Amino acid sequence: MALLSPRVPRLPPSTFAAGAAASFGVRCCGRGARCHATAAGGVAAAGPPSSELEAIRWGSAKLQGARDEMEDEVVFRTGSLLDGFSFAAVFDGHAGFSAVKFLRDELYKECAAALDGGAVLSSKNLDAITASVQRAFAAVDAKLTTWLEQMDKDDDSGATATAMFLRNDVLVVSHIGDSCLQVISRGGRPEALTGSHRPYGNNQTSLEEVKRIRAAGGWIVDGRICGDISVSRAFGDIRFKTRKNEMLVKGVKEGRWTEKFISRIKFKEDIIIALPDVSLVELGPDVEFILLATDGLWDYIKSSEAVAFVRDQLRQHGDVQLACEALGQKALDERSQDNISIVIADLGRTNWKALPVERPNLFLELSQAVVTIGVVSIGIWWSSFLALQ
Repeated sequence: MALLSPRVPRLPPSTFAAGAAASFGVRCCGRGARCHATAAGGVAAAGPPSSELEAIRWGSAKLQGARDEMEDEVVFRTGSLLDGFSFAAVFDGHAGFSAVKFLRDELYKECAAALDGGAVLSSKNLDAITASVQRAFAAVDAKLTTWLEQMDKDDDSGATATAMFLRNDVLVVSHIGDSCLQVISRGGRPEALTGSHRPYGNNQTSLEEVKRIRAAGGWIVDGRICGDISVSRAFGDIRFKTRKNEMLVKGVKEGRWTEKFISRIKFKEDIIIALPDVSLVELGPDVEFILLATDGLWDYIKSSEAVAFVRDQLRQHGDVQLACEALGQKALDERSQDNISIVIADLGRTNWKALPVERPNLFLELSQAVVTIGVVSIGIWWSSFLALQ
């Protein structure tokens, strides 16, 4: 059975969202999944809005798929908090929930302090913002490391994270890990804002991560760091930070490697780090909404499909919260086995009631069919020609 938190009234409410809000209640996510959905109130744009469309409206959903535990988390700090910026973050935990539990409050507090209450964000100076956010992430990770080390039992938990600071005119995104992707919709066209920190693949980021890990004294087996974890940046994971040597000894006891092997290992730096990539995007009039979700969604739904689905949902009823929940359910229907967390921020610039229904491009589909038939026909003809020789 779905467990849905009470809705927070939106400011200002849209006329077509009001009807949908009235029907909000406890719903089942299906397939045995547990759903925890939350909604945050509208965030007024800088200055008095001239119409009901000029307010950021938020929605979020957390759905537990086939996993034994719900290790995702969504955090909101909405309203005119950091000089008009709202804060939202998605965490994807692994090896337990402890790291995520710690991060729920600490990341925002450290970022708010490092960003001087939002003054650094308002400067739109990317270098200054990057330095501040990276300092905040480092401080949080250090505190988390100390907290995990003081546990009565070994705690190997960690978490990837994507955090955003949003005002009606600008978006700042900070990201570590490979499991939380942020996409903006520009007139229906998806634009990804985050990449993946992982030790495999041929893209520039992955190659740089592999180089960094090896320089730090680590190694990679089948895309996994020290044969263990496939993400190269995360909070927590202290066995790759302050307990690297203990990890080696434990590995020998477990038969994962030999004494001779670990005698050759010389760690120079942390293997997994919490250094975020930071980007700034000016939000022009073509930006409709921002979509942030964990890989429980993206492993099963393409960004173009997700954007089209959300647009269609908003065109039908204009309710961001319902769109969030429906998108999560769609991922479950696509057989997603992972936990799913979603955040959507509708910038309030689109009159969804007036948005025309997107129809298939019949000319494009016909052209593609003709080309496919032509290629197949040529292949058959060529095969027959060769057989006669």
